[in-house]
Amino acid sequence: MWGRIAARTTVRDTNNDPGLWRDGWYRHAQACPSPNFGPRPGTHPTDLIVIHSISLPPGVYGGPEIEALFTNRLDFDAHPYFQQIRDLKVSAHFVIRRGGELIQFVSCDQRAWHAGVSSYRGREQCNDDSIGIELEGLEGSSFEPAQYETLAALCAALGQHYPIEHVAGHEHIAPGRKQDPGAGFRWGLLRQVLAWPDRCFPREGA
Repeated sequence: MWGRIAARTTVRDTNNDPGLWRDGWYRHAQACPSPNFGPRPGTHPTDLIVIHSISLPPGVYGGPEIEALFTNRLDFDAHPYFQQIRDLKVSAHFVIRRGGELIQFVSCDQRAWHAGVSSYRGREQCNDDSIGIELEGLEGSSFEPAQYETLAALCAALGQHYPIEHVAGHEHIAPGRKQDPGAGFRWGLLRQVLAWPDRCFPREGA
């Protein structure tokens, strides 16, 4: 697995191709535009990637519910759990499915609604200057090799196009409130494949 991921992400130099991005939309992602976004305030550069995990209902994979939630089309009466998130208006820039498929909901030039109340690298309101990536999965559980492949390639492309200096989990920017992606996420693997400085990653991400 490590070799396949490393081979996939050795294309970092080619990610500098300006054709990979158009108005914040990534060429290698399936576009599924969400109405849940707003302008970035522009006070700080977009230098943070936030990694989340999501499954709807929890622990159920492969259905249309994530797309429906992010596009305000979820039937909240379809499952008892959905009552807990009724009328929630949220989004992320990207979702990576269990098989590695990449879906983009919001332009990276815009402010997606993924972080909530948050603070990291001395700044509040991480939605303002971060890019949110949701991995289809259950917090604390493991993720698939194909997801790491896609995530590493996407982070490399983002790092070529945006001044990325930090990668953190939702649990790191909202400690005590959020726990994703959780203990099952392999921070050490992502760090090794990207070969970014240790200062870019959470300190506990060994």
